[in-house]
Amino acid sequence: MTERLIELRDITKSYGNVYALGGVNLHVDKGEVVGLLGDNGAGKSTLIKILAGAVKPTDGEILVRGKSVTGWNAARSREAGIETVFQDRALAVQQSIVRNIFMGNEQGNRLGFLNLKHEIAEAGRLMREIGFTSKVFTPNSIVGQLSGGERQGVAIARAIYKQADLIILDEPTTALSLTETAKVFHFVRQVRASGRSILFIGHNIHHVYDIADRFVVMDRGKVAMQISRDKVKTAEELIWFMEQIAHPEHKSQNAKEPALKRKAGKL
Repeated sequence: MTERLIELRDITKSYGNVYALGGVNLHVDKGEVVGLLGDNGAGKSTLIKILAGAVKPTDGEILVRGKSVTGWNAARSREAGIETVFQDRALAVQQSIVRNIFMGNEQGNRLGFLNLKHEIAEAGRLMREIGFTSKVFTPNSIVGQLSGGERQGVAIARAIYKQADLIILDEPTTALSLTETAKVFHFVRQVRASGRSILFIGHNIHHVYDIADRFVVMDRGKVAMQISRDKVKTAEELIWFMEQIAHPEHKSQNAKEPALKRKAGKL
């Protein structure tokens, strides 16, 4: 039976009379990639911040491995094995890969000095684990010399080092070429193969379709649809549904709409 890492039940977030989230139900299981989709203002950013513990929900329940958690905050999120890689990746581009991975988590020896040998060895292992295939780069390579996709890999490696079971990737392929996007996909697949999970947030529906096992579509603070990859034949079908959400007054009357509704089971 699949292990449920995290589950959100009826999560709301309001700012005065304005609701950013209006009762979100979402779960991520072990070893899966969940694609989170939605237009600007759909509530994706607020949801990410709640998962990261940066924002407290107004109401609702958060469960970690089936157990309800109270006092949710950034520390509880990290204890639950959740790490977030935001769009800027928070990398020091003038520093080495190893320094970026261990930034704030430096390893010391028994005398209190930095254990550089251990850090370099561990950084090398992490690079191999997520699939750095180029032999040009070593743990001592400067991050500024890496491509956009490879920098995303460094950020993912840092999250793995922090014992992440669920890595949230916020728009990881934005402004990347096809080649660099393929590198990010390779890193994501390696993470999934290791038994970890990914919540992949993206605006490029084709990218999300290509990498995710399951899709969650948000609209105006609510989940409009959750559907597994094997029930959506093409990215165009997913795009079609999102267009109907954005422009409900233009809904088509063809057979595609009811079929997708039945397969999703929830709108």
